[in-house]
Amino acid sequence: MVETGKPSLATRIAYGVGGAAGGIKNNGFEYVLLLFYSQIMGLSAVLVAAALWIALLIDAFSDPIVGYWSDNLRTKWGRRHPLMYTAMIPVAVAYFFVWNPPTGLSGLNLFGWLLGFTVIVRLMYTFFEVPSTALAAELTQDYDERTSLMSVRYFFAWVGGLTVQIILFFFLLVPSEGDPSGFFHLPGWHTYGLIGASCILGSIAITSFGTHRHIPHLKAPPAARKLTPLKILGEIWETVSNPSFRALFLATLFGLLASGISATLNQYINGFFWEFSNDQIGGLTVAVYVSAVLALFVAPLAGKVFGKKKAAIWVGVLAFTIAPMPVLLRQFGLLPPNGTDLLYIIVLSVTVFDLALIIAYQMLAASMVADIVEQNELSTGRRSEGIYFAGISFMRKLAQGVGVLTASFILAVASITPGMRAAEASDEAIRILGWGYAVSLLVLWSIMMICISFYRISRADHEANLEALRTGATTPPRFEKS
Repeated sequence: MVETGKPSLATRIAYGVGGAAGGIKNNGFEYVLLLFYSQIMGLSAVLVAAALWIALLIDAFSDPIVGYWSDNLRTKWGRRHPLMYTAMIPVAVAYFFVWNPPTGLSGLNLFGWLLGFTVIVRLMYTFFEVPSTALAAELTQDYDERTSLMSVRYFFAWVGGLTVQIILFFFLLVPSEGDPSGFFHLPGWHTYGLIGASCILGSIAITSFGTHRHIPHLKAPPAARKLTPLKILGEIWETVSNPSFRALFLATLFGLLASGISATLNQYINGFFWEFSNDQIGGLTVAVYVSAVLALFVAPLAGKVFGKKKAAIWVGVLAFTIAPMPVLLRQFGLLPPNGTDLLYIIVLSVTVFDLALIIAYQMLAASMVADIVEQNELSTGRRSEGIYFAGISFMRKLAQGVGVLTASFILAVASITPGMRAAEASDEAIRILGWGYAVSLLVLWSIMMICISFYRISRADHEANLEALRTGATTPPRFEKS
């Protein structure tokens, strides 16, 4: 019997493990794909960036299409699972080939290989990501349990992506004479592709098969109707016009702009601003495990005590104020000098605590998307989980790219050029880097918090929505305005 209130531990794990596929794919594409194809394979960085951007744009615009399809699909296996099963093997095979190009391939031929398989990976992963995340709103209607489901999902995303990345840098890239970093050890990269592809396949399979038994109890698609392109666009627009969704949509935009800046400048802050060693940076990376575990408990507890909206705001304000604080303190000379153990301990402690809060915020925000579904169903008569989660996914893909461009602008203003070592950067360049990093994050995260304050669904509103659906009401109740 499927759990209508509190999903079992097996259901939570089955649903959550699917997050690892996204964590592995995102870490690979966002952190090391440019390094591999440009520095190791010899492809122009411009062509690598072009391939990534083309694939990203194609993928972004596929999100609402897959989301709408997922909401309206009619099969004996329900709306979601056929698309999830379709994605399983192609995304894993394509991810393997991304990291295993044929020997001797170069120039435009290598560009074509990268572009083709990157597009396949992104499109096929969308076929899994959108329907599977939408399941959170169907596996349980309970206000708190949705936060719990999303917390487990994000936990596996962070841990899965981090683990495969650590395997690459600590075990697969074998240093040699003339290559102390091990970056040019091609067999390590090929094995990284195999491990990543296998883990993606396994995580998608666990989520797909592990939630298959719930299919008979999931929500049915809307009544069959004659659909035209214009009607489909009208239904999508009607769905995304929900005020609470607009609030989350805009919050996601500004939050991910900040995330793109933070991710791109992170290595520069660690290497240039703090002058940490490789071992120290490795310690900061491994510490993410602790942050993920803390967030797994913080998000559900905060959501239950304060309600999701208030919890997201307070957790977010705390997290996003703390994040740039060490950099700001250094700008005013209020931290120990670089090279001291005390400085590293301070930055490590702040990083663990702050990242835990950031992950907790992501968990709460994702759960808030699920609660919009019942409100929309009262207004439109349709369940549109796929459209809502596809909209957030769409914005995530576009915003992160713009964040990377903004970070590049900060580096240009600071006169930090490709190939420059930390010792070569002037004090003025380091100062500009610090201010650009801290101020841009504070501004964007502040706007994000303002946007999310316009979200309107409280615990009481959610319960009222469920009651209205049970009694057959056709209009939503009055919603919280604070």
